[in-house]
Amino acid sequence: MPLVEVTYAPTVPEPQLRELGSVLPHLVSLAVECPEEPYDGELQPGDVEIRFRPLSPLDRSGLTVVIEIKSKWSTSREANRQERVDALHADIRAATGLVDFGVYLSLPSAAWSQGD
Repeated sequence: MPLVEVTYAPTVPEPQLRELGSVLPHLVSLAVECPEEPYDGELQPGDVEIRFRPLSPLDRSGLTVVIEIKSKWSTSREANRQERVDALHADIRAATGLVDFGVYLSLPSAAWSQGD
């Protein structure tokens, strides 16, 4: 279950942020898919959590959008995480037209539980 935080500058138009929010669940799921957690293309509530937050006046960032993804560590994800994040960056660019953004993929040792 990836957790995604999108931090954005005030110059990013809301329609572009809405488009980003609509494509991220699928694109992130593809990027972190692995034998331990296969992606069947059918996202359910809680499969990908996305939070948007504007940069504050005290934040320092050289990019207009930073997308931080946390997904549970697995051997198969670890083996090619740079390729995964590079492909995700390219897919986000193609889907949204964003150009001045970065993607950070973190694979911590973690656990997740969700009620029915």
